[in-house]
Amino acid sequence: MPEWIIKYWVEWAFGVLAAGLLVVYRRLAKKIKDDAEERAAIKAGMLAILHDRLYQVCTFYIAQGWIETAGLKNLEYLYKSYHALGGNGTGTELYNRARVLPIH
Repeated sequence: MPEWIIKYWVEWAFGVLAAGLLVVYRRLAKKIKDDAEERAAIKAGMLAILHDRLYQVCTFYIAQGWIETAGLKNLEYLYKSYHALGGNGTGTELYNRARVLPIH
């Protein structure tokens, strides 16, 4: 019996090592997938918040009929972030309508 163990211990050790590496790989792959899903959800949430804020600000200034310089700067800052995250045409249309308002 001890001769059999001595003869095959390297094969046994590599089998255990391979099984351990497989477990580590699966856990790491799951963590990477979960992190990617979380980042996508955070991006979608941030985009929704920016869209809501952009919509509120634009509709306020459009209803008011004019915009001040500080409001325009704030609007540009919101729009750049919104557009960089992949915002849609609704925000762009509102931004363009508010941007051409008279400045007071």
